[in-house]
Amino acid sequence: MKRLKFGLEEQLHQAQKMEAIGSLTGGMAHDFNNLLGIIIGNTDVLRELETDDPEAEELTRNVLDAAFRGAELTRRLLAFAQQQPLSPRRIDVNQLVSGIIRLLSRTLGENIEIVLSLSSEVSPIVADPAQLEAAIANLATNARDAMPGGGRLAVATADCRLDADSVAPHSELVPGQYVMIEVCDTGSGMTQEVKNRIFEPFYTTKGRDKGTGLGLSMVFGFIKQSGGHINVSTEPGVGTTFRLFLPRATRETIVATENAVVQLLCGGGETILVVEDNDALRRVIGRQLSSLGYRVLEAKQADAALRVMEQESIDVLLTDIVMPGGKDGIELARQARQRWPAIAVVFSSGFSQAKPGGIAVSTPPGTPLLSKPYRKENLAHAIREALSRASATSPPLDNKGYRLEPTALPVIQIVR
Repeated sequence: MKRLKFGLEEQLHQAQKMEAIGSLTGGMAHDFNNLLGIIIGNTDVLRELETDDPEAEELTRNVLDAAFRGAELTRRLLAFAQQQPLSPRRIDVNQLVSGIIRLLSRTLGENIEIVLSLSSEVSPIVADPAQLEAAIANLATNARDAMPGGGRLAVATADCRLDADSVAPHSELVPGQYVMIEVCDTGSGMTQEVKNRIFEPFYTTKGRDKGTGLGLSMVFGFIKQSGGHINVSTEPGVGTTFRLFLPRATRETIVATENAVVQLLCGGGETILVVEDNDALRRVIGRQLSSLGYRVLEAKQADAALRVMEQESIDVLLTDIVMPGGKDGIELARQARQRWPAIAVVFSSGFSQAKPGGIAVSTPPGTPLLSKPYRKENLAHAIREALSRASATSPPLDNKGYRLEPTALPVIQIVR
């Protein structure tokens, strides 16, 4: 009994530590995304300026490349913090697993024997396929590194059920039907001390030039954000087994469809109110929207935005979600649509759908969410799509923009 109690206390301590690290990491990534948004936005504007300097294009491209690498780093940090934007799809697990392992087979090397044991009755899941492929690739390459002299990599899939006893140590899990993906190697294995830290960002046992220490932290964050669980069994000199548990898809599951940006869409003089507390980022967003043909007004927080809307006719409200002043972008949009139902709303955030401290925030169904940092093309597309949908569903209004009779609020359906 004492051993069981100690084990549960240890799991609780580990979960609390990972949650604290995730909150800190997510906050840092959010702030860094704002900085990257300023860099990318201003560089996009610079690229459009005419210049006689033949090196200007190369220099701005180098700046953008570096900024995108920074954005990839923050994406990995947000993945660990369970705040990355996801694009879930209905997935045939066996097809995805066999496809990514086939692609990796040459990379893993001829001295690695690969064995696939894919159950013929695996249920579909709903998850981000690119992130799931990245998770499996991370586990497979880690297994290869643990077997420098060669070995055996076994990958299996199966349906399973996690009962109340199985999920009891994990507060975020619920009993139910899951799909398991197992990645097992015959490598060097890990000590208990290493095992306790493998999911921490930047922790690595590899050399300085062989890894960032973000691979397993990304896997951990993605699985948790997808409503699943990751289990690790390891023993020095014997090998390591990772088991990923993801909820089975239900018939009621609604799956997003891809909506790629294919061209730069310009405005027709519509008025956009940009609400963003970061002054430099607000200015560059305004400059981009002005160059796209919009009339731009600005506000630093929600109350100031409402005062602007009292005095001006606004077509689109583009608002950050997390803002100072006691009122976030979600509440601002709710109050705006309550008073001016025809207004189109676009949200932006350095998080996916979360506040600092891990407090979840849900945007209204179908409302576009621009994840920072974003390109001018993404901004242009979201604005035009929001305007188009809002126009198609607007209720009858008086000459001040107020609703003439009770009716449903407009729903904007942009899926990313």
